[in-house]
Amino acid sequence: MNTMKWLLRREYWEHKGGFFWAPAIIAVVMLAVLGGTIAYGSLTHGLGTSTVIVNGHVVSQAHVISALPLHVREQIANSVANSYLAAAAPLFAVLPFVAFFYCLAALYDDRRDRSILFWKSLPVSDQETVLSKVLTALCVAPLITIAIGTATALISVLIGLMVADANGLRLFGLVLSNPEFWLAPFRLVALLPVYVLWAIPTVGWLLMVSAWARSKVFLWAVGIPLLGLMLARWINFMTSSYLDTQIDVHWIAINIVMRALAGVVPGLWLPFGQVDPHALLNSSERGVDAAGVFTQSWMTLTQPQVWIGVVVGAAMIFAAMRLRRWRDEG
Repeated sequence: MNTMKWLLRREYWEHKGGFFWAPAIIAVVMLAVLGGTIAYGSLTHGLGTSTVIVNGHVVSQAHVISALPLHVREQIANSVANSYLAAAAPLFAVLPFVAFFYCLAALYDDRRDRSILFWKSLPVSDQETVLSKVLTALCVAPLITIAIGTATALISVLIGLMVADANGLRLFGLVLSNPEFWLAPFRLVALLPVYVLWAIPTVGWLLMVSAWARSKVFLWAVGIPLLGLMLARWINFMTSSYLDTQIDVHWIAINIVMRALAGVVPGLWLPFGQVDPHALLNSSERGVDAAGVFTQSWMTLTQPQVWIGVVVGAAMIFAAMRLRRWRDEG
């Protein structure tokens, strides 16, 4: 257990720039842009000083907004409580790139700079080394992104609520008393097992190529699936033209190519996991239902192709362990 802990720390220290600083810098930029936009709006138009004309009379906009019925404010607060984590979407968009290129270089870089000779001199097995990289890609990197993303979303929503309050729309109490507001971060963490199971094929494929390729790792990792897809399309064209039979190229693209290259994208299971889109919306179908997204995400695990991908991904991770043992000196 201590060995694995130190291996995970090593991976974090060596890739701290991608795992921590990249999302942290993006979060700071996002908050700076949000703060700058609010500051600019306040300086140019005033905060809570706008006026509107109602029945020929000039009245304060804040006064009009404060007169909104309670059920309307509750709907707005419920929408905010259900979807405020979406403010962290740019951070989760960075995660797949970080995980993809980390896995791609994880085993290749050690062989390229010959540092593998040093690491192999330590009493650490190939299985432990590869497993530490798997855990780093599947758990450590997503958890760091979730932590930074949640903090960013909380700060953003608090800033938004303060601005709304200054303009007469008082939502603090309604949002903070909404259980969905507090459950959202826990649901995000609870989705990590779903992410891990969907991402295993991609992580396994990239690590296997990283352990096998002597050079041009990116071209091998991306080129083989795409060439396979092009070959399938060509075979489909030939067989449909001369034998009146067809290959399901779309199935190959979704279940093989996509899962080999894009499984580390958070939420990929929603568009490709046979999820009912209506189940993701609230009762009025005007906003996202966080509980529905959580339930439907876990429901995707009932599909056989998910577990077939897990078995294939585990097999490729095992292959990466064996390749690291025998292919180190080049």
